[in-house]
Amino acid sequence: MSHVRSISPDSVLEDNSPSQAEPLIDAETDSIPQPQAQRPPSTALRVLLGVSLVLIAANLRPVFSSVSVLLPEIIEGTGMSSMAAGVLTTLPVLCMGLFAPFAPRLAQRFGAERVLLFVVAVLTLGMLVRGFDHVAWLFIGAGLAGAAIAMGNVLLPGVVKRDFPKQAAIMTGLYTMALCAGAASAAGFTIPIKDMLGGSWRLALAFWAIPSALVLALWLPQALRAKHNTAHSGFRVIGLWKDRLAWQVTLFMGLQSSLAYIVFGWLAPILRERGLSAVAAGGLVSFTIMVQVITCLAIPSIAVRQKNQSWVNVILCACATLALIGFLYLPYWTFWPLAIVQGIGQGGLIAAAMMVIVLRAPDSHTAAHLSGMAQCVGYVLAAVGPLLVGMIHSVTDNFAASGILFAALGLFAAINGWGAGRARHIGVRTEMETSQ
Repeated sequence: MSHVRSISPDSVLEDNSPSQAEPLIDAETDSIPQPQAQRPPSTALRVLLGVSLVLIAANLRPVFSSVSVLLPEIIEGTGMSSMAAGVLTTLPVLCMGLFAPFAPRLAQRFGAERVLLFVVAVLTLGMLVRGFDHVAWLFIGAGLAGAAIAMGNVLLPGVVKRDFPKQAAIMTGLYTMALCAGAASAAGFTIPIKDMLGGSWRLALAFWAIPSALVLALWLPQALRAKHNTAHSGFRVIGLWKDRLAWQVTLFMGLQSSLAYIVFGWLAPILRERGLSAVAAGGLVSFTIMVQVITCLAIPSIAVRQKNQSWVNVILCACATLALIGFLYLPYWTFWPLAIVQGIGQGGLIAAAMMVIVLRAPDSHTAAHLSGMAQCVGYVLAAVGPLLVGMIHSVTDNFAASGILFAALGLFAAINGWGAGRARHIGVRTEMETSQ
């Protein structure tokens, strides 16, 4: 039996107000089924659950940076064009947008824990097949990993907030740090791993299936032990896709994500073309991603104290974009300062994009749907940037002309970031349907 009632923004309790809401990471807990709280029976199991969730998060980004630092070797070894390499770096991002909408429905049917088990299994398989001999396996692995990451992005934060309601802020911070740390580790260690494995870039790519497989083994008994309650509440948000502010939030998310995945996918090849060694390029990319960790944690507390976040968003866009352009044209001695500036800007943008989803939504249910819109459209848009970098390099045989693309992405991100940062709510109507 179903009951539908309308919820206006004014009827929302004060603890769901934007000022009280916590920043989202890809999706709010409302977008997955809400089974009754499943408390671990002991402190040890509770710690194990938290550690497992953080470790799952740490495995959601190595697929990007591990390919990035090896891209010249991959191009040389397979004979693929720069455009094909652009598709390879873009495919996981595109899949993140295309497969994200399936996660809530799968979780409603099978339970979030079991879907996360499936996610880690598919991610492990995707990482592993990248080491197979035929070039097609690179693309198959990228697609599998991207689809898995899409669902992990949606489900992990909700599980964290459901099972750790009193430690949600700490767990969210650890989750964010794990995402960046995973990307930084792959950027910094993939080249040394390749050297230890006899110079095989295929084995170096496949190596990253090992930590994912270990997490799979850790999560398996916990996922099978979890109980699933199929009763859930669904929320329909009317008018979201027609709201101008919602589109500004979505475009801000997508454009800053495009810059982020250009860093993940192409910064190391750019640095190597400028003359850095493979190890130095990987180390610098790893460093700038670690700087992102710090600003990702610091920016929300700074921005939320402002009357609005427009200027914060614009300044962060300028830092991320100008530093990225600087890597193309400035001398070597500026690279480390540029890495700091880029990390500050990009890490801040990641946090700001998540934060405006909460601040611009009148209630947590609207925030969940706005997050889904921003993620689905945003990641598809984010895929365009890395693809265009590959196309430009294929046509010009260098990365210098990509500066125009970086400037355009940064400018449009700043424009939409200004709009998304204004202190107002999106104008929507929410309906709740409860079913058994």
